[in-house]
Amino acid sequence: MALEPLRSRIGFLRRLLAQECILCAAPSGDTPFCTGCAHDLPELGDACPQCAGPSLGGAVCGACLGDPPSFDATVAAWRYGFPVDRLVLALKYGGRLALARAFGAALAARVADRQVDLLVPMPLAPTRLRERGFNQAMEIARALARGTRFTVAPHLVARVRDTPPQTDLPHDARTANVRGAFACMRAVAGRSLAIVDDVMTTGASLEELAGTLKRAGAARVENWVVARAWRH
Repeated sequence: MALEPLRSRIGFLRRLLAQECILCAAPSGDTPFCTGCAHDLPELGDACPQCAGPSLGGAVCGACLGDPPSFDATVAAWRYGFPVDRLVLALKYGGRLALARAFGAALAARVADRQVDLLVPMPLAPTRLRERGFNQAMEIARALARGTRFTVAPHLVARVRDTPPQTDLPHDARTANVRGAFACMRAVAGRSLAIVDDVMTTGASLEELAGTLKRAGAARVENWVVARAWRH
């Protein structure tokens, strides 16, 4: 095909698929955020490659060196701050499922060069899934996998203990709250897995799930999250 007709077709498709920025409603082409709003989103900055917490120069932080977590790496699209925090809440509690596509696209851009066998959405307890009607981590994982080489494993893990929401608990109680909450439903020996979730705060749920997967034989477990909360 000649180059100019091809460019014309690509331009037509971009105009056809043009959308509005989900923050300010300005034209944003084929991306969920316009250039201005994308520039204002809270970037992670220098972060520990293992837990994505603050770290001088992006080195492994002292907490991970002193007490290594079960997960091997963490990738976050943004820091958990305005307006990302409002968008996450709008998806989780407002049912704005279109935001899952924006989050999936943002993560896809950051993990394009990473190698994992399966995406593992953070599971919800059955009662909470019935109340909410969807699992936001599953929706983000599906959006991330769409158009990429990654494969979602929707039933690889299950939440076998219905625990109170982590957000209702003080930080030092969250680890005990999720202990024994997950089960791996099939063999993962030697596999490389990425847990997909919306927000990483203390990392207690991600640590427990990563430990469950490692005990089931996983060779490597990464966290891929939309936002990482930093404690000041």
